[in-house]
Amino acid sequence: MARTNSEDLLDDDLAAAFLSEDETAAAAPEVTEKVAQELTEEINNEPAEDEWGTETDDFPGQLAVDVYETADKLVVKARTAGISKSDLDVSIADNILTISGVLSGGEDEQTTRWHIQECYWGEFSRMIALPVQVREDENSVKAELKDGVLTITFEKEKVEAPKKIAIQ
Repeated sequence: MARTNSEDLLDDDLAAAFLSEDETAAAAPEVTEKVAQELTEEINNEPAEDEWGTETDDFPGQLAVDVYETADKLVVKARTAGISKSDLDVSIADNILTISGVLSGGEDEQTTRWHIQECYWGEFSRMIALPVQVREDENSVKAELKDGVLTITFEKEKVEAPKKIAIQ
């Protein structure tokens, strides 16, 4: 059930646990109605709406990444547990790295009701503007998927020091 950041709703849920139905309804009829609506959505397995009024399934999932550099390389690591190589797409253009794919949960078609669903299943995408210039040719980039971690290593572009211009 989707919950907002409303402290009042939490307080009313706690009060409802200790008060009789008549006392709860008399104390806060609008809250009781809202809780009933959320329970109905959960039972009917309808998608919950977030605080902005849009369905949470409208946007592809984000991929968590670490980006760091060594003296001559830039390294991007992403947790991709459960994703096969064939379900990943990695590309770079104009120093922007894009990692996208599909995480299939192997859903059981016989599922009639979810009790807890915290794992993200479906499409995901992440675009990262790399913080330093890297070489984008095939021989300078290495991507490896091992133990659920995608590691992409770039050779950094050699940047010449600024040249001093003498003023006449």
